[in-house]
Amino acid sequence: NKWSTFILLLFFFIGLSVMLYPAISSYWNSKTQSEAIVDYEQMIQNIPKEDYTSVFDTADEYNKQLAALSFPMLEYESINEYDEILNISGTGMMGYLTIEKIGLELPVYHGTDNDVLSHAVGHLEGTSFPVGGICTHAVVSAHRGLPSAVLFTNLDHLELGDTFQFTILDRTITYQVDQIKTVDPSVTEDLIIESDKEYCTLLTCTPYGINTHRLLVRGTKIDN
Repeated sequence: NKWSTFILLLFFFIGLSVMLYPAISSYWNSKTQSEAIVDYEQMIQNIPKEDYTSVFDTADEYNKQLAALSFPMLEYESINEYDEILNISGTGMMGYLTIEKIGLELPVYHGTDNDVLSHAVGHLEGTSFPVGGICTHAVVSAHRGLPSAVLFTNLDHLELGDTFQFTILDRTITYQVDQIKTVDPSVTEDLIIESDKEYCTLLTCTPYGINTHRLLVRGTKIDN
């Protein structure tokens, strides 16, 4: 009888843990994301304003070199020091993304490896840094439907005319959604840099839970 009671209690606590894991994990990730943004804001307050100019100049120069390549998403490795640009904290965080319509504020990191995408937004290497400027097209990505984090789960709620913002140091760059498309994962034509355009695309998997295609929510830069 004691063993039966123990086994029943064990199964009960295992079942309870499985049920509570998504909520607890999501809360923990949300807390971690918020702390990363607060730390970032506090850190940039200790950086002299005059240093901001050189940081942005370096990012702008990278974007110009990238736009000059024939195939930026294939040839980006010819440009050095990607990981150092905008990496003021040394953690790989370049700033944060805000999408007010879906109540989202997430740190943005260099690269799109699993370590980044499991808890934050990743900047797709081979695309422009999201600092604005003519002939730029930044692309950032995050997962949908993770039990441990919301991330881009509700990205499909955005509509034409909605806005999203990047905060990099003391600069806020606002983009207004002008195109929403679902494409095959192999299609990259909608991510290219176009002359005289200032684009940013939010990229995630779709349909929800199936993930056979990619949802592209593109914005064009507007005044804040």
